[in-house]
Amino acid sequence: MFELPEYITLADQMNITLYGKTIKEGSLGNSPHKFVWYNRSPQEFSALTRGKTIGKAYVKGRWLFIPLNPDYVLVFGECGGKILFHSTLDGIPQKYHLLVIFDDDTALSAMTQMWGAMELYRRGDELQRQYIRGMRLTPVEPDFTYEYFSSLIDECNRAEKRSVKGLLTQDQLIPGLGNAIAQDIMYNARLHPKHSIGDLTEEEKRRLFDSIQKTLDDVAGRGGRDDEYDLYGKKGGYTRILSKETESCMVCGTKVEKMQYLGGSTYYCPKCQRQ
Repeated sequence: MFELPEYITLADQMNITLYGKTIKEGSLGNSPHKFVWYNRSPQEFSALTRGKTIGKAYVKGRWLFIPLNPDYVLVFGECGGKILFHSTLDGIPQKYHLLVIFDDDTALSAMTQMWGAMELYRRGDELQRQYIRGMRLTPVEPDFTYEYFSSLIDECNRAEKRSVKGLLTQDQLIPGLGNAIAQDIMYNARLHPKHSIGDLTEEEKRRLFDSIQKTLDDVAGRGGRDDEYDLYGKKGGYTRILSKETESCMVCGTKVEKMQYLGGSTYYCPKCQRQ
């Protein structure tokens, strides 16, 4: 699944490759998938996208927004799979969940493996969509400061007990993060996934905040993770520190352990990330 760094990579590449292109034809999927969410019929999508011009793409959390000027926005959310640019129409895949052909006979296709939203909104209406409406600050926004982060932890502590992994991955408290990146954030911060945020010292809070910023910068700077694809079908350059392929901690050499926690497998070093 795409996380914040992969969507940042896609948006940056779209703003180089797609910006200013005019849509000749838009099509919804020719490969039915009950976990791909559309908000338009194929006929509506085709009619509403025809003649629109691609504006500057941008990202918020795990949602990618592509303005279709003058008055619509194409939204991809919570997706995995591939969103690809095709320099010729010969490169269009036989199966897709969304396809846009431009007037210069290039194209954009999207195909998800698991689930995802591919929706078209009149500009402004997308802000009322569930999970977009009221979204909190993401770590790449200027206002996501250490002071904001500390206040978020204080707010969570007043409401309920929550672990470090819960802070990073649940309830969109920090939009854009998923299990994969959260594991490396916790490892870089030397914090156990089950560590209570109510017990974090000031030094541990600062370490966690810095780890969020630095880990995301590293992943985005390398074009995303090496098990996800960019706009041109190239895998990202970031290899996760902790995954099913990791046998031992690169710092202390201790065998990496795995546990099922908060909706997925979590890898950690029992020595560097003591509970």
